[in-house]
Order: sequence, then C-alpha cells, then structure tokens
Amino acid sequence: MRRKEFSMSENEQEIAKFLQEMTFGFLGTVGSDGACRVTPLNFVYGNGYFYFHGTRAGEKMKHLKANSQVSFTVAKEYAIIPSYFTDPQLACPASSYFKSVMVRGRAEIVEDLREKADAFTLFMEKLQPEGGYDPIDPDDQRYAGQLKAVALLRIVPEEISAKFKFGQNLKNNKFDDVVQGLQNRNRDIDLEAVEHMYKYCPFHSGR
Repeated sequence: MRRKEFSMSENEQEIAKFLQEMTFGFLGTVGSDGACRVTPLNFVYGNGYFYFHGTRAGEKMKHLKANSQVSFTVAKEYAIIPSYFTDPQLACPASSYFKSVMVRGRAEIVEDLREKADAFTLFMEKLQPEGGYDPIDPDDQRYAGQLKAVALLRIVPEEISAKFKFGQNLKNNKFDDVVQGLQNRNRDIDLEAVEHMYKYCPFHSGR
C-alpha cells in the first residue's frame, strides 16, 4: 500500500521538474508469449509525453508490436539512512530517501518528422546542454534521412504516480536526528537530501 505522506501524484509541477532533471528510466513491456522485459533507456519528457528512441528491430520493438501497453519508471536515490542515526540498537529504522515516478500507458511510434525533430532537440538540450551542433530541422537534408531512419516512440500516459520519501513519517526528535546524521556525514548529496527533507516535510520547516 502506498503511504499517503510520501505521495506526490497530485503535484504535477514537482513531478515535471524531477522528470526534466533525470535522463534515465526503465521501460516495462510484455511480449506475445507473456514474457516480461525491463529495458533501461534514455528518455525525455515534453508536452505530456515520454519519448525514447532506438532501432526498428529487436526484442523491445517486438514486444511493443505485440502489446503497446507499457510501464515506465524513473527513480533517484538521494541518501541511505543508517539505523543508528535514530536507534543505537535496532536495525528497523534503516531506510533510504528517494524520488520515483511510475507511469502506465501505451507506446506509439512517431512518424511525423517535425515531432521527431522536436523530441530529439529535447534529448540534445538535456544530454548536451553546452550546444555544439546545428539545430535539428527536418528540412535540413543532413538530418532528414536520419530522422526517417531512427525509431522514435512516445508513451501516452494513462496514469502517473509519484513517491518522494524524505522522512515525512518521522517524529520531531527522529527527524532532527536524521538531519544531524546527514549533515555530519556530508557524503555525496547528503546535504541536498536534507534540503528535500525540509521542503517535503512542511511540518518540520523552520525548526
């Protein structure tokens, strides 16, 4: 059962912002024989769609031709929370803080070259933000053949759910213990996790 205090499903802006930051997700498909497949891939999110690309052959495309219904998951772990941050003896409080977005929908092949160009522009803006390339334009013959050849697919979402877990269920003293533990450890993105704790736990803000 999804814990209500962790749910972000109604906050479209927060979900969209997270998806714009992320470059990688996991596509779930089912083949004609009922076999499941999870494929890691790069994606972009724009105009309400999730876009990904690849070749026109292969097992992934066979699955999608057999069944266009898919799932897609994007997640980022911000911090592992050791049990001893809040309890010197029991293992039970051990946890992790993360953001995740889960999508159910259908995959469609995109044939329109203008939509393809726009989607690949989103890919370049995300994966190569420094530029260094000519604009992707279907009227540019250097791009036209490539755009026709590559397979671009979009996921049309039917349901999007999100979970951002940052200690929303903690009592005041436990919350403060975790904050102190992360600040003292100060590893990787621990301090960013602390910022998210205060952001997504409004009843702890300003303590």
